[in-house]
Amino acid sequence: MKRLALALALLAGPAAARDALGVYQGWGAFRDAAPRRCFAIAEPIRKGSASWRPFASVAHWPLQRIRGQIHVRLSRAVPAGTIVTLGIDGRRFPMVAGSADAWAPDPRTDAAIVAAMRSGQRMSISAISGNGSRLVDTYMLKGAATAIDAAALGCARGR
Repeated sequence: MKRLALALALLAGPAAARDALGVYQGWGAFRDAAPRRCFAIAEPIRKGSASWRPFASVAHWPLQRIRGQIHVRLSRAVPAGTIVTLGIDGRRFPMVAGSADAWAPDPRTDAAIVAAMRSGQRMSISAISGNGSRLVDTYMLKGAATAIDAAALGCARGR
């Protein structure tokens, strides 16, 4: 369990003052002091290499008034303009892709994805990678709702 928390904390980038808020099944919740943010994060079922660590996260940025923002680091880079789709138990959501990352196109889609994550079993991210092969990263959602709630509470006003 401690190894999972450490791996998840490292996935999210450097952290001068990162607090672990909890680990819930395969999902962790963390809080950063600067910039102030809290997030739930997980690795896909198939892990990336040591130098390339894919993840899915749901972040709260209280100073920017952003709640429940979806961010996915893909397991491989994809060409510009690639169509990336996030699926949860048969529901499909369009994503906006960067070369190695994907986000929901708007806050309304973020909210719909988070709602689906709360009751879903499995989430997948699919795209066509730069070499033309199909990319599919799969995440188990057990523990996601609790980690998302822990992240939201971690950035609640007054903390």
